[in-house]
Amino acid sequence: MVTDDTAGALGRRLALAQSSSRLPSLVAALAKDGAIAWFGAAGEIGGSAPNESTQYRCGSISKTFVAVAVMRLRDEGLLELNDPIGAHLPELSGFPASVAQLLSHTSGLRAETSGPWWERTPGRPFADLVASSIRPEDVLSRPGRRFHYSNVGYAVLGELVARLRGARWDEVVAHELLGPLEMARTTTRPVPPHASGHGVHPHADVWLPEPEHDAASMAPAGQIWTTVEDLATWSAVLAGDRPDLLAAETAAEMREPLALTDMPDEPWTAAYGLGLQVFNRDGDRSFGHSGSMPGFLALLRIVPAQGCALVVMTNATSGLDPALEGDLLGILAEREPVAPPTWGPAPRGLHPGVLELTGTWYWGTSGFLLSVNREGDLELSALSLGRESAFRRTGEDRFVGLFGYYAGETLRVGRHPDGSLSHLDIGSFILTRTPYDPSAPVPGGVSETGWVGGAGSPGA
Repeated sequence: MVTDDTAGALGRRLALAQSSSRLPSLVAALAKDGAIAWFGAAGEIGGSAPNESTQYRCGSISKTFVAVAVMRLRDEGLLELNDPIGAHLPELSGFPASVAQLLSHTSGLRAETSGPWWERTPGRPFADLVASSIRPEDVLSRPGRRFHYSNVGYAVLGELVARLRGARWDEVVAHELLGPLEMARTTTRPVPPHASGHGVHPHADVWLPEPEHDAASMAPAGQIWTTVEDLATWSAVLAGDRPDLLAAETAAEMREPLALTDMPDEPWTAAYGLGLQVFNRDGDRSFGHSGSMPGFLALLRIVPAQGCALVVMTNATSGLDPALEGDLLGILAEREPVAPPTWGPAPRGLHPGVLELTGTWYWGTSGFLLSVNREGDLELSALSLGRESAFRRTGEDRFVGLFGYYAGETLRVGRHPDGSLSHLDIGSFILTRTPYDPSAPVPGGVSETGWVGGAGSPGA
């Protein structure tokens, strides 16, 4: 739990946002390890203040549930992310996008349906959606070319989950995810107590009720209703802290930025992974998803550097203060900064032979430092400028790159006949203990003249 002073500052900021933005009600929470550390509410619902279990519609945060269901299918071997969607949905055999491209909004598919605004009109069956909105002319760009947000694409993914599991997408989510997490207040239609959606007039203190309906085939794109408490629980799954439901490696894969939300002449601050939005604020990364539906706005943001998740929900069509999330996280960071971890020896020790690889290495004349982290992985850092990465042991004298230029590449340890270290080979780049070590297999060889100066210098 946060301190009383921190809670007071957070509550005041929330109240300011509700009042200045004229929101019927506003709730927020900060969660740690899937449990609420602070909850705040402002405004009323039916004459009472909302609480942690009051339902709001979370809009496109629904996509994170669909994406996790798809990734679980992948982890079970029931599909591959590079599969063309037509391999699983025969009626889309002419649609050239892959499962991964649908997850990352790079399929090229249109953003919305071709009919009336689907968020305010009754839904239609999937066959009608295919006939009206997934035609050749509805593919607006080459799959993989660019990020183009597609609600229709997530309708397709919901159908994919249903076909491969033999049940409706929401039944699959309820059985595989919500049940084990005890998220009983997360549903596809509102269950009391819940907020009602409103559109607040932009120029007068009056509001208009917004419609609510079953979106049918489009429901996977944004129909879920949930609570602050349930989204706090859900944040632990997306953070990779519930390996019983989603492998930590899969959760990490989902938040890798695949497609940039690119704005001309602007540095990138947002991207999309496999069902998750990824945010970059001056190098500080966070992830999650925002959501909007007529009458509702929502946000789920997971911030690893602060060890917390932020949930915000309101029952208004527009008007949520864009500075609110940053201010709430800033209050927490300023008043309760995360302490650095206590140093101690590696819990599992080191594999024999790894320690001898540490120290200074050279690629040509560029220096690098190789060290071992607490997980036992090798970390390659440049002494000046150069490519950096980490490597995980996969066998005797073999490691695989984890990120950056060397992701997936193999590091091999070269040895002299007597077993002593000779060199490192990273995808054909030879690193030696001294610059251009003549005893190592440096590509192109090393000049017999060795290191010279004076008359032997270039141009002499």
